[in-house]
Amino acid sequence: MTCPIRLRSVTSADLPIFFEQQRDKSANRMAAFGAADPEDRAAFMARWDRLLKTPGVAARTIVVAGDVAGHIINEAPYGAPSISYWVGKPWWGHGVATGALTAFLEQVEVRPVQARVAKDNIASIKVLQHAGFAIRGQARAFAPGRGEEVEEYVLVLEAEALAQAS
Repeated sequence: MTCPIRLRSVTSADLPIFFEQQRDKSANRMAAFGAADPEDRAAFMARWDRLLKTPGVAARTIVVAGDVAGHIINEAPYGAPSISYWVGKPWWGHGVATGALTAFLEQVEVRPVQARVAKDNIASIKVLQHAGFAIRGQARAFAPGRGEEVEEYVLVLEAEALAQAS
């Protein structure tokens, strides 16, 4: 992809786009840890309302060529800083997730930071490893996007890993 990737604060105008992106059944299945009911607009809006009002949560909209391509978030749902992201299907395979994650990590300097990913989500594992995350553990967790428990990797980015990945 030749267009630059830009991150900006999430606005209320972004939320309907994020909602439509999460409604894609195959994307929701691959992400695994998305919404239990991707059609539940009220639950979606309530989650984003909570995220945007929670101190310490960093949420950014991923913009490519003027279009909202997805979002990236740093929060602490497991007690430690944790990054998650969603990129709409039209931008898959174009380096958008990698570019957005790299830019986000330059803005959010908390380390260590972790990410959790279903073991079969190879694309997301590669994005995280490219940014310097390393697999530090494994777990089983309920994946709302699949309605079942899945095996996941816990990846961690240490401060020194970021310097080496640059």
